[in-house]
Order: sequence, then C-alpha cells, then structure tokens
Amino acid sequence: MYTIRPIEPQDNNAVKALIHTVMPEFGAVGSGFAIEDAEVEAMYEAYKAPRHAYFVIAEGQEVFGGAGIAPLVGAEAAICELRKMYLLPSVRGKGYGQQLLTKCLAEAKAFGFEQCYIETLTQMGSAQGLYQKNGFQQITEPLGNTGHHGCDLYFAKEL
Repeated sequence: MYTIRPIEPQDNNAVKALIHTVMPEFGAVGSGFAIEDAEVEAMYEAYKAPRHAYFVIAEGQEVFGGAGIAPLVGAEAAICELRKMYLLPSVRGKGYGQQLLTKCLAEAKAFGFEQCYIETLTQMGSAQGLYQKNGFQQITEPLGNTGHHGCDLYFAKEL
C-alpha cells in the first residue's frame, strides 16, 4: 500500500534517484533543468526551510514519486512554485499525482501563498492535463528566476 507522507532524511537518495530516473525519460537533462538544482542532493534539508514542504509517495522506504512547494525564487512573497513533481511509471495514472498536487496546494494555502506557479515541458502532456484539471492556466512568460530555462511551458493558479 502506497502512502503519501512528508519527506524524511532517509529519503534523500531515493528522491535523487527518482529525479534522475524520470527527468531523462522526458529529455530534461543538463543545464536549465531541475535535475541540475543543488537541492536534488539533499531534498529533506532543502525543504525544512520556512514555507517549504516536500511529500513522497512511498511503500515502506521505497519512494515512487514526490512533489514539493516552496516560495518562487525572484518573485513576490505571495507566489509559490510547485517543484519537482515526478512519478515513476508504476504509479502513474492511479490518482497519486492528484493526491500529491492536492496536498501541495493545501500546504501552499496554509503557508499563506496566494498564487502557485509551475514550469513544465511540452512532452509532459499528462502533467499538463493534471494541472489544467486543477485550475492552472497556461501563461506566456516564466515568473521568477528558477534558472530552468529548459522548460517551455508555464502555468499559474490563484489559491
């Protein structure tokens, strides 16, 4: 049985492996993609900061997916970013992405954010469908300063 829970220190290697497995599947490797972010090396520590949260889909200590919320770098304090939402193929299409997104958005509201921003890729069509189903609207320009210039689609939602 899979559970969705906050990231724990012992999840760092599994979450790093998750990111390094899923991102290449969509060609998201190299400079300009989240796979290169320093936080990938220590996700638990990165998401202990104020107004940060990261959740994993796990069975025991095995991690099958994850997603987080944090202030959007280089933007107003009222804007958060949905970060590093990735699921292994074995858990896709089973409602876990919706559960993760719902949990992240609830946490964002609890933190007092007023808008949520997402960057993604054209080839991540299922993710785009999930975002749009949850009220995200495509916007034409990136917000903030994430450093993810490899992304080509941007979405935002009022919370």
